[in-house]
Amino acid sequence: MKLPSPSSCRLQTLGAALGVCATIGFTLQLLGGPFQRRVATAPAGHSLPPCQPRTHLVFLKTHKTGGSSLVNVLHRFGEGRGLRFALPHRYQFGYPRSFRAHWVKGYRPGGAPFDIICHHMRFNRTEVQKVMPNDSFYFSIVRDPGTLAESAFAYYRSVAPAFRRAPSLAAFLASPDRFYQAGTRGNHYARNLQWFDFGLPLPSGAGEAVAEGGQAAASGGETVSVQAALAELDRDFELVLLAEHFDESLVLLRRALCWPEEAVLAFAHNGRPPGATPRVSPAQAERLRAWNDLDWALYTHLNRTFWRRAEAFGAARLREEVTRLRQRRAAMARRCLQGGGPLPARAIADGRLRPFQPPGRAQILGYALRAGLARAERELCTRLATPELQYKDILDRRQFGSGSNASVPPGG
Repeated sequence: MKLPSPSSCRLQTLGAALGVCATIGFTLQLLGGPFQRRVATAPAGHSLPPCQPRTHLVFLKTHKTGGSSLVNVLHRFGEGRGLRFALPHRYQFGYPRSFRAHWVKGYRPGGAPFDIICHHMRFNRTEVQKVMPNDSFYFSIVRDPGTLAESAFAYYRSVAPAFRRAPSLAAFLASPDRFYQAGTRGNHYARNLQWFDFGLPLPSGAGEAVAEGGQAAASGGETVSVQAALAELDRDFELVLLAEHFDESLVLLRRALCWPEEAVLAFAHNGRPPGATPRVSPAQAERLRAWNDLDWALYTHLNRTFWRRAEAFGAARLREEVTRLRQRRAAMARRCLQGGGPLPARAIADGRLRPFQPPGRAQILGYALRAGLARAERELCTRLATPELQYKDILDRRQFGSGSNASVPPGG
């Protein structure tokens, strides 16, 4: 009997090995997510170590920055994985007072920590650490005060005396000191709102103090530099997103958290009709930045930090992922939504999907679902479209067996 040649044996062995590899590759492709999502991809010539999805999350939800859309992402991610939320007894954690651990429903000193905290608070790291695990990922989002302050003016007219007294935004900007009185309840919405939400020193004369050399007096009477306050913020937060670049922010967030792409898919929540948003002129934007000088210092600092992170990630990769995210969102909107996009609250028959309307002039859009969706589709689409307050009640019932009967506070 003729024996096969050594070269023939090698070819047979190689063919068998390739067959096994092909089979394994096809199997992994079918199984897909559970294997692939544990490893972050990298450009050719670079390698990244395997990563595990982060599930201990602290999100500081700042006002009028797109935070409601991010909260929807966190609600869906946590609910789908059975994570434990640190929930307020009502809808905010004692805001505008500084956060306290005992405001978390079900909190017990020394008890089991929570997985996610994401509802409105005035940040206080010492108290947050009593509630959340030591390995928690801290992140937030900011917005240019040149546009944020206009949104705050429209949304908080009924609760901020400085805004309520002004007949228009133009009148307010012409002479803000005429309407604004520091320390009046509700007026934190009217000046340096983001600085306030981050729990940073916010004196009554902050604008003047900053203009006179970058110093801001802390509430206890000591003087703290703006630079020192921002350095403290950098130590507290691993990532701060930009509202103006929301999709780029979602990409960088999901990479930082080692999440699958579908986890950060979201519809915009708490938005206003396009025609209801007056265009802020360049001159008005500059006046808003000058009036909110601490917010402007905070925003410019975090804007530089964000783009350094984006540059390290890679401009081409970022554009590619943003494109995929937008395509996926558009497809989901066509699949889920009546009219393919947001609707006025009066057009939404399902009260579970109708967003809260703040007292005053601002009108908030929401979503209605298409008729005829299959059960699994309807469940997914419902979660994507559920407003923040109703979703919080869903989580409350899941964790504690009963919903919150609290009155709805001003949110944003």
